[in-house]
Order: sequence, then structure tokens, then C-alpha cells
Amino acid sequence: MAGETESGFPFETVYGPEALADWDPTVALGQPGEFPYTRGVYSTMYTGRPWTMRQYAGFGTAAESNERYRQLLTAGTTGLSVAFDLPTQMGYDSDHPLAHGEVGKVGVAIDSIEDMRVLFEQISLDEVSTSMTINSTAAILLVLYQLVAEEQGIPATALNGTIQNDVLKEYIARGTYIYPPAQSLRLITDIFTYCRNEIPKWNTISISGYHMAEAGATPVQEIAFTLSDGIEYVRAAVESGQDVDEFAPRLAFFFVSRTSFLEEVAKFRAARRMWAKIMRDRFGAKDPKSWMLRFHTQTAGVQLTAQQPEVNLVRVAVQGLAAVLGGTQSLHTNSFDEALALPSEKAARLALRTQQVLAYETDVTQTVDPFAGSYVIESMTDEIEQAATALIERIEEMGGAVAAIEEGFQKGEIERSAYQVTQEIDAGERVVVGVNRFTTEEVSTYEPLKVNPAIESEQIARLAALKSSRDNEVVAQALEEIRTAARGDANLLYPMKKALQARATVGEVSDALRDVWGQYTPRDAF
Repeated sequence: MAGETESGFPFETVYGPEALADWDPTVALGQPGEFPYTRGVYSTMYTGRPWTMRQYAGFGTAAESNERYRQLLTAGTTGLSVAFDLPTQMGYDSDHPLAHGEVGKVGVAIDSIEDMRVLFEQISLDEVSTSMTINSTAAILLVLYQLVAEEQGIPATALNGTIQNDVLKEYIARGTYIYPPAQSLRLITDIFTYCRNEIPKWNTISISGYHMAEAGATPVQEIAFTLSDGIEYVRAAVESGQDVDEFAPRLAFFFVSRTSFLEEVAKFRAARRMWAKIMRDRFGAKDPKSWMLRFHTQTAGVQLTAQQPEVNLVRVAVQGLAAVLGGTQSLHTNSFDEALALPSEKAARLALRTQQVLAYETDVTQTVDPFAGSYVIESMTDEIEQAATALIERIEEMGGAVAAIEEGFQKGEIERSAYQVTQEIDAGERVVVGVNRFTTEEVSTYEPLKVNPAIESEQIARLAALKSSRDNEVVAQALEEIRTAARGDANLLYPMKKALQARATVGEVSDALRDVWGQYTPRDAF
């Protein structure tokens, strides 16, 4: 044995046919674009066109972020990916006391339709696919996006994109939740229904393993916990009266790609196969589009190092290649300087160029699923599927993802895995180039991008001007309609749209729901 994979499986020195003694390729593989989609969700994959190249970006004011987006589009980005600051993610306006010091820091500050309008100025929203990394306030940001598109004369039916909208992983690994789980699931199912009726080409959720992996989850834990959350969302939507084949084709997923190259390729293939079986066999979906696990990938930010940051360019290239060979539908490659600060313009451009080299200078786009039939890849794919399936069944025995979250199960498992990795790095058993081996005394001259601290006061001034110029009686009435809907079972996005169009703020709409639903406090917070 040559060691262990990230998930703890033995790594054999040589793999041969004996590794697949019970393997039936006609069952396990099939053809690309056919059940169980091990080889890819589309028959041609990248031989038809490359994956969507996204660059996750957003910082400071809407105007600054708009400038970065237009730079990226000029450089060849084929899809936008919006990062929002923490106050926006948590449903607080920039003038809220809890927002102090965080406005525009890890993403763009969006307080109202006026900010959203500036964010997409001179960008035709019917010509670009937009992904928004937003969860608890996803419904609000989606409606703001729709309103801005309609101001551009673009019907909602023409819009194409994704909202992350995966609040369950927030309870597990990230923490930007607002409402209790049951109410959060209600809001998510309302989004499913609203988009089916109003924005039919929109991907209503991106069920995310990325943040769990960044918190320390192994590849097996990443896909097990992610698909378990997916099961919970599908179950909630079906129980609300929706037909599975009406909403399931718009579900999407979001995974990490690490430097553990072979296991990452196998992980993506296993996840596709597992989800196809879950949707067809567990939920009885009939539409093949409901069986497809379509996913976005981001390279592993947690593996970037502040020491010798240029080495991150190599890491990102390897991680990006693993995602491509694993069959991702879209990809964000991290900038080499992200361990130090927000990405600089040059670093963001280099990250995009990494994807373009993979797409246009290598031959990996010339054939579908290049690793199919590889002894090591097929063996790993089977191992990951078996272990992840067992973990999902364990969660189901606990009552499902929400029940397991409330018991702290997923969080505890991830913390144990993260602690083990930290111990291995500290002991030198796990090599991190430039950190615990191959170090240098060279002092970096890198100048990180800095967010102007005056942004906070500027946003507060914009909010004050907004509130003094709008019809506050109309806003108050619209917010009360949101509270009424929250107490009942009416779809929340319709009164939200009315309030936001009247220039209610993200914080005000979030507070209207807080007034009715309260705010979630995890057990381990006591």
C-alpha cells in the first residue's frame, strides 16, 4: 500500500483488473449523457463547447464591482459570479450596527434596488449567465436581479443563472443563516415555485459541498452531506405539493476541487451516479433531466498559501484540471493572491487565463470522460460511492439532514476531519510546499488590494438619501404584506417584489421575516 486517499481509502501502488473484479462496465458506466451519468451529463461534453468560465468577484461598492465585471467580460469570462459582503448575506443594511467594519469587505454591498442597478450597469442581463453566492437572502437578491432586468426591458423568462440558496450547509459549515431550518426550507420551496412560474430558465438552488470541504470535509463527506441536503430539499418541495419533475431539472450543485487530483476526478463521477439513482429510484422522477447532477466547481481556496503565493498558480491549474476531467459544467479558478487579500485585477485575469489554457491549449476537450475504464479511477469511484451512500443512509436513519444538523452530526464529523489534517500538517506528515517544506526566507513585495474604508460611510449616506426620497408609507404597507404572507402559506416572493420595487431595503425585508419567524440559534452556541 502506498498511503491513503483524502477519504482514508488505501492507495495501492499498482491498480489492475483485480481492483474491479465485480465491476460491470455496462451498469457502472453507460454512455455519456445517459443514466447513470457517470461519464458526464451530456453526450458531447466539452467536445461541443467548453465549460462556462466564471470568476467569483465582488468587493466594495456596486460601482467598483461593476467595473471588475466588465473587465472580466472583456477578458473572456463567459459567466459572472457575484460575491456579496457579509451584511448583505446576513440580511443587514450597511447602516446596521452589526454591519460596522464589514461593509464591502468580502463582497459587494447591496442594500437596495439602487445598488443592484449600478452593479449591472452596461451589462445586458439577457446575454450573460449570472451566479449569485447568496443563501439566507437569496430570494431578495433574485427579485432585485429580476427587477433590474425588467428595467432594461428584458423579460424574466430570458434570464439565465443560479442562486446558491443552500441554507442547510450554512448550519453545517459556514454560519450565514438567519431563520430556523423549517422556515428556511419554506422560503426555498417558495423560490422553486416562483421561478417555475416567473423565471423558468433560472437554476433555483446550488446545493453546495464546497464550504463543507473548505471547513475540512473529506471528499466522501463532501458529497454525502451535499447529496443528503439535496434529498432534504427535494423532500420538502414534494411535501409542499410540487411535482418532482417540475423543479428537479433546475437543481444544481457546487463542489470544491482539491490538489488530490485522482480522487477528485473519481468524486465527481461518483456524485453524478449517486444523484441519478437517488432521483430515479428514491423520488420516482421520470424526466432524465431530473436525474442529472449538473455542478459548478471552485478550486480549493483553503489550500492556497500566503507563503510563496505564486505557487498557488500551480495549485489552481492542477485543481482546475481535476474539475474539467471530472466533468464540471462551470468553473471558477481562484486567484493566486486570495490567501492575502481580495484578488487584484492582474491575479483575477491570470486565474481566468488558467482556464483558457486548459480549454484551448490542451487536448482534454477533444474526448468525453478521458479516464473512463481506468483501473484506479473506477476503483476510487466505486469506493467513494459506497462510503458516501452509507453515510447518507446513516443521516436518513437520524431523520434526515435537518434532524442530523440539529444533533450537530455533520458539523462534528467535519471538525474531526479538519483536526486530523491540521495535525498531519503540523507534524510534517502532510507536505504543504512553502509552509512546512521547501520554505524560503524571501520577503514578499506583494501589494494586496485594499477596500477603501470610506465605502461604509458612502453606503450609509446612500441609504439615508434613499429612505428620505421614497414613499415610506407605501414601503411600510408592502413590508406588512410580507409579514402576512410569512404567517400564512402564500408565496413570499410576490410581496417581496412589490416591497423591493417600492425601494424597501434588503435589511427591511429580512427584518419583516425576522419579526414573524425569529432568528436561529444553534445548540452549541449556548
